Amino acid sequence: MRAARLIKMVLLLQARPAMTAAELARELEVSERTVTRDAQALSEAGVPVYAERGRTGGYRLVDGYRTRLTGLARGEAEALFLSGVPGALREMGLEDAASVARLKVSAALMPSFRDAPTAAAQRFHLDAPAWFQEPETPPLLPVIADAVWDDRRLAARYHRGEAEVVRELEPYGLVLKAGVWYLCARVAEAAAFRTYRIDRFTAAEPLAERFGRDEEFDLPGFWTGQAERFARSILRAETVVRLSPAGRRRLPYAVDPVAARDALAGAGEPDARGWVTVTLGVESEEVAHSQLTALGPEAEVVSPESLRRRFAEDAARLAALYRR
Repeated sequence: MRAARLIKMVLLLQARPAMTAAELARELEVSERTVTRDAQALSEAGVPVYAERGRTGGYRLVDGYRTRLTGLARGEAEALFLSGVPGALREMGLEDAASVARLKVSAALMPSFRDAPTAAAQRFHLDAPAWFQEPETPPLLPVIADAVWDDRRLAARYHRGEAEVVRELEPYGLVLKAGVWYLCARVAEAAAFRTYRIDRFTAAEPLAERFGRDEEFDLPGFWTGQAERFARSILRAETVVRLSPAGRRRLPYAVDPVAARDALAGAGEPDARGWVTVTLGVESEEVAHSQLTALGPEAEVVSPESLRRRFAEDAARLAALYRR
């Protein structure tokens, strides 16, 4: 514990010209007295750290005591500090490792690039969870993340419907989608890649045996394909809709984007007013009613007749409501 703290202290001093005892104590989460003792221990170990008294004093390293990364342009240094989502790193148990890594990079950068971390952080922030949802970290996520990093087979149990299934998995990668964690893994006995929601795992135990990764496996490509297949798999019904030009623009924001893209790609020619007729895949009539209501008068349901009647009834009720 103390060794890690001493290393972090050196990295902090490499990254900044000087730091007061109070600043170091705050960063290291220790007392100022502990900072004094640690500085003395570093000095005795040969690290050239010294203290300057006075109002502008503090702890410093002798000039030149640092390593530098070569070949990094300013834009590359700033982009480096955008990698990763802070909340995701914390949930996987990697926050401390990421913090130390950023310190090492900061300490090694040329002095003219030292503001790169601040410049990036003040311009871009990645917020993964969806709106109106309280993010919950699956308790088994750190264990599964360790197995992913270590290419270690995983003995797992998870809920599939009402049943609990036991599998031996080769965990290839993790995906955070709208605040929900997924594992992309190869099922050992089937040699097939599948996707699992982490919060449905009831047990996960890394095995002693490691697996050989398929070097051709592309996690982003696999996830994109899986997501599109899933989106299409739940579109079990169809509705024919007429859309105004405004309705065409708003359709991807009202319904599933994959369904909207497929519907607009197959649209007929616009009529004299610019309206087009599309066949839209929907999860159910109930879901279609809820989604298409958001388009208001920019969409007209043609079929099925039952859904068209629901919108006609809605329109009549709205007209009566506003006439009052």
